[in-house]
Amino acid sequence: MARRRAGADRSTKGAATGAHAKAPEVDPRVSARRAQVARSRRRRWWIGLGSLAAIFVLAVGAWLLLHTSFFQAKTLRVEGSAHEPAGLIVAASGITTQTPLISIDTASAATGIEALPWVKTASVELHWPSTVVIAVTQRTPVAVMHAPNRHALIDPTGRVLARPRTLPSGAPTVHLVVPGVVPGIPGTWLPARAAPAVKVAATLPPAFSGQVRAVIGNPDGTVTLQMDAPVTFSLGAPTHLMAKYKDVAAIIAGTTLHAGDVVDVSVPQASTITGP
Repeated sequence: MARRRAGADRSTKGAATGAHAKAPEVDPRVSARRAQVARSRRRRWWIGLGSLAAIFVLAVGAWLLLHTSFFQAKTLRVEGSAHEPAGLIVAASGITTQTPLISIDTASAATGIEALPWVKTASVELHWPSTVVIAVTQRTPVAVMHAPNRHALIDPTGRVLARPRTLPSGAPTVHLVVPGVVPGIPGTWLPARAAPAVKVAATLPPAFSGQVRAVIGNPDGTVTLQMDAPVTFSLGAPTHLMAKYKDVAAIIAGTTLHAGDVVDVSVPQASTITGP
């Protein structure tokens, strides 16, 4: 029995070995299809590689072309500037006639320009191939503050615009007085305690603004108007200003005031007049 089983095992192994040695033949059409697929893959790979190389070459070529003199900021045009010289505005932008347009950060250039004392807003536009247009909106002075040996022009935000030795033509007639406050260099702002007086100076109505000699910011945050005639209007805190201005205009128009009178309009429609 053992001999017969061993013989049977050898016979089975031999049959299996013979079957393995004789692999089934592959249809030539299948082989051809496999070769075609392999060639197609290699072709797509080379096409993709070539496309990437072409894009890289084009990108480098475009970058080099945009950095040639043809695309430099040859023309720098400034619009809307009445106080800051155009050359100073261009310098603040950081742009030169050798700067390629592709390298210009318009937002950063505008920020640099807006740091100038007189500039409220600035925008920088690129006009290809070689022009840069800088548009500026100027700040408007609303009051004059006195500084040692000179004056200071102040805008509605409390920004110091200039400190000329003599007032230019068209300067505001309203003087700003805040005890203890000395205006800094142009481009800086007055301290916060000057804000109430600045707010009033910036909102005075035409009805009587020409008669206001000084806007005085008091230490307690209240504001006083000193008129050309020696009359004082006490506005109190700078709230409900439109209603208080109506009271001031009505009193000036309909009331006989005397030198030294103090008119309290801190409560709208409940004004009081105190004589000297």
